[in-house]
Amino acid sequence: MTASLKQLHTDFLEDLEIGQGRSQKTIANYDHYLQRFYHQEAIKSISDITLEAVRRFRRHLNESQTGGLSLATQNYHLIAVRQFLKYLAKRDFPALSPEKIGLAKLHERVIDVLYPEEVEILLRAPNAATLEGARDQAIVYILFSTGLRIAEATSLNRDDIRTNSKEIPVRGKGNKVRVVFLSPEAHDSVKDYVAKRMDTDPALFIRHKKGSVGPDDDLRLTPRSIQRLIKKYAAKAGLTKDITPHTLRHSFATDLLSNGADVREVQQLLGHSSITTTQIYTHLTDVHLHQVHEKYHRKKSA
Repeated sequence: MTASLKQLHTDFLEDLEIGQGRSQKTIANYDHYLQRFYHQEAIKSISDITLEAVRRFRRHLNESQTGGLSLATQNYHLIAVRQFLKYLAKRDFPALSPEKIGLAKLHERVIDVLYPEEVEILLRAPNAATLEGARDQAIVYILFSTGLRIAEATSLNRDDIRTNSKEIPVRGKGNKVRVVFLSPEAHDSVKDYVAKRMDTDPALFIRHKKGSVGPDDDLRLTPRSIQRLIKKYAAKAGLTKDITPHTLRHSFATDLLSNGADVREVQQLLGHSSITTTQIYTHLTDVHLHQVHEKYHRKKSA
C-alpha cells in the first residue's frame, strides 16, 4: 500500500471522527473492514479499487473458509468501501463511483419484544432490598423507561440525572445529544439505588466490590456485565425468550407506538438518524389489524 493510499485512509478516518462525529467503535470497524479489503485484494493505490476487485472481495466474504459471514456483516465491509469512495469523490480524486457498489438484500428482521406482563415480571426479579439488587432493578427500569442503547446506559453518570424534570441528556451515535425521560417508577428506582451507595464514584452503575477500593479502580459496569445480568434475571423470572438489553429497547418502542405515539416522536426518543429504522416496529403495533382479527375471525353469521 503506497504512502498516498495510507494517507488517504488516515484522512478518511479523521474525517469520520472530526467531520462526522462518529464513535471510536465505528471508526475502528471501518478501519478493520478497509484493511481487510486492501489485504485480500492487494490494493496498493486507489486505482486498484475496481468493480471486479469489489466483486472478488464479496465472493471471498461469502466463502465457507472465511466463516460464512452473514449478509449483514458482508454489507458492513462493503459499506466501509463505499464510504471511503464517497470521501475520495468529495475530494475530487478519480476513483470508482460508490453508487456502483450494491449491497445484499437482507431478510426482514425478526424482533422479539416483551409483553407488558413480562416486563413487570422482569422488573420484580431483582431483590431491591440489597445494594446490587437495587442497582439491577434500576438498570432494568432505565432500559425500559428510556429505550437507551446498552453503551449509552453504561456511560451514564450520577450527575446526568435531572432529578426535578426526570430527564437525562444522552450522547448517542454520531455524537448526537438527545433527551430521554424517566417514568416515575424508574426515577424512584434510580433514586433508591443511589441513596444506598456509600461511594463517591461518578458512574451511575458500578461494580460493588468487596473490600477496599483504590482511587484508580474503574468500577463502571461494562455492556457485557449488563448483558449477563439481564439474562440472569430473565432466567430467574422464568422467561423463555432470549432477552437482551436491546430487547428492552425494542419493547420501549413498541409500547410507545401501541399507545398512540407518532413514529417520528419515537424516532427522536430512540436517537435513530433515519425514520426507516424506526418503522421496523410499526408492523408489530398495528392496532387496526388486531381489531379486524377480533371482529371477523371465526364469527358465525346471524
